[in-house]
Amino acid sequence: MNYFSHAHRWLDRDDCDPYWLAGLAVPDWLGVVARRTKCRTKHVESEFDSNDPRLAALARGVAQHHDDDRWFHESRAFVELNLQFSQAIVEACDERTDLRAGFLAHIVVELLLDDVLVGAEPERLDHYYHFMSQLDSEWVAGEIARMAGKPVGRLAEFIEKYVELRFIADYAEDRLLLFRLNQVMSRVRLEGLPDCFAKLLPGFREQIAERAGELVLAPPAARTFWPPSA
Repeated sequence: MNYFSHAHRWLDRDDCDPYWLAGLAVPDWLGVVARRTKCRTKHVESEFDSNDPRLAALARGVAQHHDDDRWFHESRAFVELNLQFSQAIVEACDERTDLRAGFLAHIVVELLLDDVLVGAEPERLDHYYHFMSQLDSEWVAGEIARMAGKPVGRLAEFIEKYVELRFIADYAEDRLLLFRLNQVMSRVRLEGLPDCFAKLLPGFREQIAERAGELVLAPPAARTFWPPSA
């Protein structure tokens, strides 16, 4: 899952908390600013019932992120779409390796799902960023570094930019989506997207829209880490 897909089902709850939403985003934020640093459930579970409600929410959000990713990536809809997109990329763009196409397909499924969810109720993206604007980014970065036991790079600065740039909205426009995808490819040291890739996006968008409900349907075995214990 990407940022908004992790957050969307919590935004309308009366007990939704900005530090919970931050926790949902932390593993992906670290993937941008400190790729060697991982913040796993085992790193945060001791703080689930912290006396500091911000810390409890942050820690539980991290754990929720990992459980959501587990069932999402195992879901039939994700596996099928990832395979279909990967094959389409190989065929249309003469990709030399299935590995690169598979990585790109994985990212495209997640970003386009964000866009479909935002497009269904655009005002909820404003709601999301309003929550995020309430974060103490320095505090978040410090606590994640402490729990993970490793440096978090410029996480605090990135959180501020994340709120300022609102780049999730860019996924709605092919040109901007391609720009964001190329940023990801550069970050993992892969070649940029070929020109032929753009023509695949309209079809990919349609397929994600058709199966969005399946993609976000948590199975019975999914865990829920919110709210904290009374």
